[in-house]
Amino acid sequence: MTVLLAVALTVLLSATALLALARIYRGPSLLDRVVGADLLLAAMLGAVGAEAAVNRHASTLPILVVLSLLGFVGSVSLVRFAVRAES
Repeated sequence: MTVLLAVALTVLLSATALLALARIYRGPSLLDRVVGADLLLAAMLGAVGAEAAVNRHASTLPILVVLSLLGFVGSVSLVRFAVRAES
């Protein structure tokens, strides 16, 4: 059961990452690329969190916190830059 769950989770997270990469590549605007990068980071967070849950350890918690903060700060700064560029 655990192996089946791990395979299903890997397939879903891989599909999410591929779709996010497609959005980053094809996005006509900067904001589309930012959304794709956020989605890719969210998929990475899900993968690291799932790995921690499957292996039952909490040593990756600081990595999850840093990646979350990186995604938040990066998104906010890019959106602020985009708003200033449009004005």
